[in-house]
Amino acid sequence: MLSEDKASHLAHVILQAVKQHSAVRLTGEDGKALRAIKQVIAAELAQEEEIDRKVKAKLSSYSRGIIEGSAEWDVLYRKTFEEESRKHLKP
Repeated sequence: MLSEDKASHLAHVILQAVKQHSAVRLTGEDGKALRAIKQVIAAELAQEEEIDRKVKAKLSSYSRGIIEGSAEWDVLYRKTFEEESRKHLKP
C-alpha cells in the first residue's frame, strides 16, 4: 500500500503529465483533479490487494503444498493473478 505522501506525490506527477499533454485541456481547480486521481489510485490498489488475497487463498488450497517464493509458486501466482485480473475487467 502507498503512504498518503507517496499517493499525493504520484497524483501530482500524473496531473502535471496530463496538463502538459497537448490533447488535454483541464478546467477547474487542480485540487479536484488531484482528489480524483488519488481516488483512482486507491481503488486500483484496493482491487489489486483483493486479487492478491484471492490468488494466495487459491494457491494455498492446492492439495500438494506449493512453497511460497518457489519458482513453481511464482509461475502459478502470476498466471492465476492474470486470470483473476481479467475477471475484474469484465463488466
